[in-house]
Order: sequence, then C-alpha cells, then structure tokens
Amino acid sequence: MKKLLFYGLLLVMITTACKPEKQAPINRKALVERNNPQITAFDSLASLSVGNGNFTFTTGLTGLQTFYEDYEKGMPLGTQSNWGWHTFPNTENYKIEETLKYYEVEGRMVPFRHQLKDSPRSNGASNYFRENAQRLHLGMVQLELMHENGERAKLEDIREVHHDLDMWTGKVTSAFIFDGMPVKVEVLCDQESDMISARITSHLIDLGRLSVSWKFPAGVPSNTHAGYNFDAPETHQSELKKVKGNRVEVLRTLDADHYAVGVEWKGNASFNEVDKHYFKLSPEGGDIFEFSSLYTPESTDKTLKKFTAVEADNVTEWTAYWENGGMVDFSASKDSRAKELERRVVLSQYLTKIQSTGNMPPAETGLTYNSWYGKFHLEMHWWHISHFAQWNRSHLMEEQLEFYNTIFDKALKTAQDQGYKGVRWPKMIDPSGENSPSSVGSYLIWQQPHIIWFAEQMYRDNPSQETLEKYKKLVLATAEFMADFPTWNEEQQQYNLEAPLIPAQEHWSRETTKNPPFELAYWHWALTKAQEWRTRLGMEADKTLEDVRLKLASPDQANGVYLGVEGAVDSYDDVSLMRDHPMVLGAYGILSGWDKVDPEVMRKTIHVIADRWNWESTWGWDYPLSAMSAVRLGEPELALEFLLKDVQKNTYLKNGHNYQSERLRVYLPGNGGLLQTVAMMCAGWDGCEVENPGFPKDGNWNVVWEDLKPMP
Repeated sequence: MKKLLFYGLLLVMITTACKPEKQAPINRKALVERNNPQITAFDSLASLSVGNGNFTFTTGLTGLQTFYEDYEKGMPLGTQSNWGWHTFPNTENYKIEETLKYYEVEGRMVPFRHQLKDSPRSNGASNYFRENAQRLHLGMVQLELMHENGERAKLEDIREVHHDLDMWTGKVTSAFIFDGMPVKVEVLCDQESDMISARITSHLIDLGRLSVSWKFPAGVPSNTHAGYNFDAPETHQSELKKVKGNRVEVLRTLDADHYAVGVEWKGNASFNEVDKHYFKLSPEGGDIFEFSSLYTPESTDKTLKKFTAVEADNVTEWTAYWENGGMVDFSASKDSRAKELERRVVLSQYLTKIQSTGNMPPAETGLTYNSWYGKFHLEMHWWHISHFAQWNRSHLMEEQLEFYNTIFDKALKTAQDQGYKGVRWPKMIDPSGENSPSSVGSYLIWQQPHIIWFAEQMYRDNPSQETLEKYKKLVLATAEFMADFPTWNEEQQQYNLEAPLIPAQEHWSRETTKNPPFELAYWHWALTKAQEWRTRLGMEADKTLEDVRLKLASPDQANGVYLGVEGAVDSYDDVSLMRDHPMVLGAYGILSGWDKVDPEVMRKTIHVIADRWNWESTWGWDYPLSAMSAVRLGEPELALEFLLKDVQKNTYLKNGHNYQSERLRVYLPGNGGLLQTVAMMCAGWDGCEVENPGFPKDGNWNVVWEDLKPMP
C-alpha cells in the first residue's frame, strides 16, 4: 500500500513538475493590447493585415491599399485566398512526363519530377509545371482622395498618421490628416467568409472628394512577387453586373479561371466602371460611409453583412481566440530580452491565426504575397501548424489535415510509380496536389512523417476511437511507405536512408547523401508511433515495420560530434559545409528518446554548431530548431541565445513578420517555430521534471503561462 502511495505521488510530481505554481490569471486583454502594432509614419515593411485563415487583406497606411506601388518592395498589399489561383494556358502541350529524371534504386529505375535544363523542351515543361498554378492577387481596394483642384492625393500628402492594429478585435484603424481634414478608416475581415468590411469617417465624403476604387490585375508567373500585373489589360476580363439596390458584382475571367467580387454599401452612392478593370464607388453626402466587399469563386447575389455585424462577429471570434488556448506573460521578467520575446510571441499568435488556419497548408509567405508562386511546401507544414496543438488550439489544425485525404490518391500514385508501397507525400504543390518539378524538392523526405505527428497531436487531445478511425488511413499508409523506403545492407545488418535523397539541410548532394541524422530519428519516431496506432486500433504489430524500426542505421559521428550526413567527417572543419539548416539538432530537440541518439554527443555537437556555424546562411525556423535542442539538453541560456540571435533572418518587423531578405520579407515558418519553442520552454515535454525548463533560474525570468501543453 505504501509503495502504491509512493508511486502515485511520484506520478503526480512528474506530470505537474513543468507547470508553474498556482498564480493569478493572466490579464490576457492587457497583454495582447500592449503589443498592438502602431505605425506613425510610412514604412514599406509595416503594412497591417486582417484575415480569417483562408483569406487575408493587407493594408497600407490609409487603411486600404491606396499607395500599393510604394509597398511593392516592402510588405506588399495583398488580397489573397486559398481558392484564388490562376493557370496560364499550356499552349505548348507540355506533359509532366517531360520533367522526369530517373535514378536506379535497388535494380529499378525510379522517376522524379526534376527541374530539367538539358533541352529547351524539357526546360520549358519544367518551368511550366513549376509556375502553374500561381496564387492570384484578387484585386486592390484603394481610397481615392482628391485635392480641391481635382488632383489625386500622393503618399506625401498623408499627414499625422496613426495606422494601428487591434489584435484583440482583429481591426485595422487608420487615422490621418489630408488637406487639413481628418480621415478615419476602419477595416475588418469577416470571420465566416472571404470578405472585408470598412467604415470611413471624414467631411471629405460630403465634399465629394473621397471615393473607393477596385482595380483588378492579371496573374504573374514569377517565383517571388506581389502577385499582380496591371500592365496586361487585354489578357483578362472584368464585367460589371448590377445585382440590386446598393449591390453590384464584378465578374472576373482569367483564361480558364473565374471568380467574382461583390460590393455592397450603406447610404447613397454610385458604382461605375471608370476604365478597363477599374471601378469606383462614390458616396453622395454625409460624413460616414460603409461598404463590404466579398470575394467568391462563383457569382452570388447574397446580401452582404454590414460593417456593424462584421465588427460584432470579429469581437466575438477574436475574444474567444485570445481567451482560450495558451498564453504567456513575460511582464514580470527582469531580463532585457523579455519584452521583445513577448512582442514576437503575441504577434506570431495573431499572424498564424489569420494566415495559417485555413483549409490548405499555408505558403511560406502565407496570404500576403507570393513566394514559390504562392505554392505551399509540405516539409514546412510542421513549422506552420504544429504549435497550435501545444497552445491548446488543435481545432485550428483539423480542417487543414483533411487536405492530406484530398491528395491521398496522388501521393499513392507517386509511391506506386516509384515502386514503393504506401503513400509518398509531395513537397511543393498547389491545391491540385501535383508535385512541382525541382532539383531539390522532389528528393526531400522529411515531410513524410509530419502527418503521423499531426495525427498523434490530435489523438493526444482527443484519445478516442473516433480520432483513430479519422486518421487511420493516413497513418498506416504513410508508415507503409516509410517501412519500404529504407534499403537493407546485409553486411552492416541495418536499414539505410540512401540516395537519391536530399535532407532538410539541403546543400548535401542528392546523389551521395546517406543517413542524415534527423531523418533517421524522425523515421524511428514515426514508425514507433505507427505501431502504437496499430495497437490502439486492435491490430497486430507490422513485422516488416518493426524490423525496419529496430534496425535503422545509427547517426554517424566523428570526434564525438554528430555529422550532417554519414561520412561527412570534415563537415565541421569545412566552412562551406557549415551552412543552411543545422538540422542535426532536430534529432535531439524536436525529437528525443531514441537510444541511438546520445544526448552527450548532441551536447558537444550543439556547442560546435553554436561556435562555428554560418548563421547568415540560416533561415527563420533554424533559431527555434536550435533552441529546442538546447532546452532538451538543459541549457536554457543557450536556448535564449539561439531564439533571439542577432542575425538578419531572425528579424521580427513592427507587424510581427519574420523578415529574411529583400526577396523574402515574410516567413511564417519562423513565427510558427517561435511559438512551438516557447511552448516547450514553458510546458516542457513528456516526462519533463523542470518548471519552465527553457528559462534560466537566475532570478531574471519570471515567466507566467496558461493552458500550454508539453511536447511529445
């Protein structure tokens, strides 16, 4: 009896050790509001967005998209959705088979969709399927302000600006002076449809010097771009359709793609076509004007919500978001870094909510502007959404996970075409699920276990038969491929992950890469979880899967340090190899518990990486990646040094976006990785016995948190 009592007490101590002591509830509203962005002068990198996860509208300093050209090289003013895509006609009749490159694997020729350049024809086919479909900018909504002499306002005419985002209610407000007269613009995104709603207050309305215009673009087949082209008016169509009363619709056609933009307003106004693809809404009298603009894949005559209704819904939706789920308060900490860390955390919670909670995986630049043609990368999916479960908001992932069922048959065919069992998940895709040709992406494998990770997160939140049945097909088919992919080496008596493959540290050659450590550890973790799922489902363990799981190669090491890939003995002496993602740290950071990964070897590895790595070559999620490893190793000060490393790609702008470079000014994997890591620094992981394990116990960090969940 005493033994039972002892072990029961010990269990309680372990399961509660990472939780802070009882505390007063966090004043969540005050915490969020003290981190609201407030922009008081033009900054091309400080645009502010509203959105709902499937649709995002990005505003400039007037509250709409008035001076969009001035933001093009900063944070572009986007209007993008998960359904809004454009495909240029395949006039050359390219076939996807023209992009294939073959490698011999265990005696068979395995095809990969490669970005070929060996002939004009194959190069053209590779470019076409890589560029199409591209995400489409759905159109600018501009505030048109006129001087008394009839000239249109310029950027420098806008004075005394207060361009603010209220994250608690999801509202952008812009107040400024033009020609000595105050103007106030309030903008919201409907949380139930792809619609914006705005209220404009100014005496300029009554003077007939203020109007709102819609300007519609052609698509752009460019890798990184704002997503609009206003210089090709003959290539697309915009047809004005009067619906009824104060309701119109613009019907859009771009090649074989169609969508509609509905506009409805309150009060007297006229809506007219001014020029090709250019329409103006001109209010008549009064000092307050309201309108709503709905974007839909198909025409609809539905009555649009009024501004007051959208405002009320946003208050309800956003208040519920902030009052439920995780929250971290750094205000009682003395460390000079605490305030900035809190700002990044709160802004990242807002940005990932509006950009990354829709029905499809997000692009790396979300719904702000196009990177990689607006396509999304499944190897980045973990960094985009895994944090939601740790912040007790797994319901925000659920719809997105259904996308894997949507593309299941194509992933199945990819595996079959390559001679594998199960499903092989693609890398760079659009809604069709077709993998884009790439000399890198087609050879990545670390996206394969992600869906098992996500399914496990959903099961941890709801350990029911319903959850098991919902994700059963995805888990088992993914594991089947993962068990079939490694190659058996009779002499070594082990299974290897072998070429052609490119690991997450992408600079390694696809022809020679073997046994990258993170992929090995992730393979072992996923196969272990798949066996657990079989047990939960009442199924027998899979013997082949178990054989592979137990006989996977060990990560290679030299001089007591783990290597980036097997055989790379000079990888920490050759500066050219110490770049890109330090992914080896993920094997004991994101993951832990595999007996073939030695924590003490990883400890030496992380210090070598901290001292010698080329940090200028890293990306926004590498700092959270490294910090997670430091936390697991019990080195919280090192974790903070990584997480807040002073390097360009770890910059967080005034609006919270993770800046990388002039080309990539938005990088949502950085925001998601930050949230994942902070949750781990607070709530720890399964079996953690330290309170707030990611923060030094030096008296300078008093971190208070609520409703976070430990990492696996």
